[in-house]
Amino acid sequence: MLPIAILAGGYATRLGRLSVNLPKCLVEIDGKPFVDWQLDLLIKNGYTDFIFCVSHKAELIQRHLKDGSDRGIQIKYSLDGQVQLGTGGAIQKALPLLGDEFAVIYGDSYLPIDYAQVEEKFRTTSSTALMTVYKNHNKYDTSNVEFKDNYVLKYAKGIKDSKMKYIDYGLTYFHSKAFARLGEEASFDLSEKYHDLSVTGNLSGFEVFERFYEIGSVNGIAEFSERLRRE
Repeated sequence: MLPIAILAGGYATRLGRLSVNLPKCLVEIDGKPFVDWQLDLLIKNGYTDFIFCVSHKAELIQRHLKDGSDRGIQIKYSLDGQVQLGTGGAIQKALPLLGDEFAVIYGDSYLPIDYAQVEEKFRTTSSTALMTVYKNHNKYDTSNVEFKDNYVLKYAKGIKDSKMKYIDYGLTYFHSKAFARLGEEASFDLSEKYHDLSVTGNLSGFEVFERFYEIGSVNGIAEFSERLRRE
């Protein structure tokens, strides 16, 4: 499997007291930090090369995960520095560690899918990037993707559009050239990159059918915990 970047630099303000002293990925759920649940799933799906893009309380993440050798994997870190770079800027800065092709997942996402199938599709597409999408109908969050014939025709956050029935599921594969136009320290949100790629016809889509789980909200934590108890 290709290297995978995990975006774990946010402040987690929606979690209130749960994340006062911890970065979001270290919030404990059913007996262990969320990042351990996420890594267990990703390792099970064949990933061995991880790059954590970190900022807020990064030292706690590094102390917990170390270099990954105790899990039989390799973990490297890309730190924002004095100023947070946003999800897009964090990937931009991590490119020297990621190489020419790589995956990206959010640090608060648990995605129970066949990752190898998505990666195989990415390797056969001519697009600059491939995004997993889920037919959401605004159920779990506001839908932000117009998807048709294996392409994301439009990606836009914060607007309502009847054509956008899908949502960014949380896993995207990239060719590094997608980030070539910006300098290493540019600060921007990944949603801007997704929008630009979609309107230029450079964002393929891969539909998945298993709902996503996230721990970015108290309700999301409760739903994820319930899923763990069903396993």
